[in-house]
Amino acid sequence: MNERLKMSSWLGSALVLCALIALWWVASNLGWVSRVFLPTPQATWDALAEGFNLRGNGHGELAGWTLDTVGRMLQGWLLASLAGVALGVFIGASAAARAWLQPMLEFIRPLPASAVLPVAIAIFGLSPRMVLVVAFGAMWPVLLATVHGLATVDARLAEVTRCLQLSRTAFILKIGLPHAMPDILAGMRLALTVALIVAVVGEMIASQGGLGQAILLAARAFRASELFAGIVLLGLIGFVSNGLLAFAEHKLLRWQR
Repeated sequence: MNERLKMSSWLGSALVLCALIALWWVASNLGWVSRVFLPTPQATWDALAEGFNLRGNGHGELAGWTLDTVGRMLQGWLLASLAGVALGVFIGASAAARAWLQPMLEFIRPLPASAVLPVAIAIFGLSPRMVLVVAFGAMWPVLLATVHGLATVDARLAEVTRCLQLSRTAFILKIGLPHAMPDILAGMRLALTVALIVAVVGEMIASQGGLGQAILLAARAFRASELFAGIVLLGLIGFVSNGLLAFAEHKLLRWQR
């Protein structure tokens, strides 16, 4: 039953995607929107093929830019995950630390990543420390998720650890982190998306090689097909990375089921 439900969900998603592409084709080919702003799907594919030199007659710069962006995203995400979990454990495992820092965390929670980007640039500067800027922007979902996961541990489990005379470190490793793991992994999935956004915006601001700069230059030159090719690539990067992390989350949390 579950397999059939998954298949129907995938089929529905594929049909919606095909319908959107068909609408895109109709709107661009029938002139509903000028091709200066909305290229055809074929023109977008041609820009992708040329950018990756799939036909042997392109410059192939898009592949290098994609690797630059993915590299910054992954490095920043890994640093953000490590820093977020470490700070989250420090805050979440201490009631006093939560009492002091919770108002600041609630202030930071609704801020979009792009809002803290100028602060991160002012602190860390631009190239070659752009990865630290990405990490700073993407750290908050992991930090907040870790704090929440540790703060919601059942009080009876804390009493059991006191009866067993377990140390605080043992409590964190054996009870706190396993209990918080679903929240942490959910925060890491969100942080991966934020890392991609911050990396792209940072490339636009800092004029560093990557998909962000490629999209910005294409927009300024009214090269709509290259602009949409970059957007399609960003969507694929986000889709694939989220799918891989969701698969890892499913495997890591198998013990809960």
